[in-house]
Amino acid sequence: MTLKFSVAAIILLFLGWQTASAPVFTNDDLSISRLEKNMWVVETDDKASMYIIEGSDKAMLIDTGTKCEKLDSVVRLITQKPLYVVITHLHPDHAGNVKYFDEIYYHPADSVLIGRKGVGYTGKTHYVADGQTFDLGGITLEVRLMPGHTPGSIVLLDWDAGNCYSGDAFGSGQVWMQLQPHVPMAIYAQSCRTMESLMERGITKLYCGHYPHVKKAFDKTYMTEMRQLAEQLSSGTAPEGNPYPLVIPGAAQKPMIVTNGSASIVYDPEHIN
Repeated sequence: MTLKFSVAAIILLFLGWQTASAPVFTNDDLSISRLEKNMWVVETDDKASMYIIEGSDKAMLIDTGTKCEKLDSVVRLITQKPLYVVITHLHPDHAGNVKYFDEIYYHPADSVLIGRKGVGYTGKTHYVADGQTFDLGGITLEVRLMPGHTPGSIVLLDWDAGNCYSGDAFGSGQVWMQLQPHVPMAIYAQSCRTMESLMERGITKLYCGHYPHVKKAFDKTYMTEMRQLAEQLSSGTAPEGNPYPLVIPGAAQKPMIVTNGSASIVYDPEHIN
């Protein structure tokens, strides 16, 4: 693993602040940039992302990327505080490095994915529940279950900062709903309604699971467009879709994609509801 620090980045690591435009750390697998006070994005070379949030007492790593050598040591360059490792869902681009951590947290509805697509784990597992909170000291993160992309997809809410860390629950411009096991589009539409309601109550920024593709947090407009699209697909009133060019193992063999504004859904036309 090759480590690359600029002199400025080393100084800024010690000072404890950094802008998103200049990474504080890079290696062959990833780069780390500070987005907000006490919050960093970890962007991997395959365009996935993780987030590090540091409170006064503890820290949290949200997701573990695909293949990042010695990820535990890399995270310790940012924070030395006791660490919660919370997985938004058990796809390998978000849970690929769980082996580096003794304990992880995820929703039990995603247990069906353990062992699929190369994701396995032998450490200690903690199941999270809808509404559960993690107190980091001055920062509290709330778990909300948002089934759709996977049965146990979760988001984490920081109400004080107005932030939602969403994994792939609402995509990064497009959400994949063609994967197995399929979750009915009607259930996903309800997740979208729930998230839109949370954004009406004070969540203003949705930090997605593939931040390198967008380089921004999504706002409520995006969530509204995604909700409308999910409802249209569920009710059979969506605009005509187009064939989706990427077919992957364990997914629909003839997926379609439909778009509403900035939001797109890739779906299996044979298994919508």
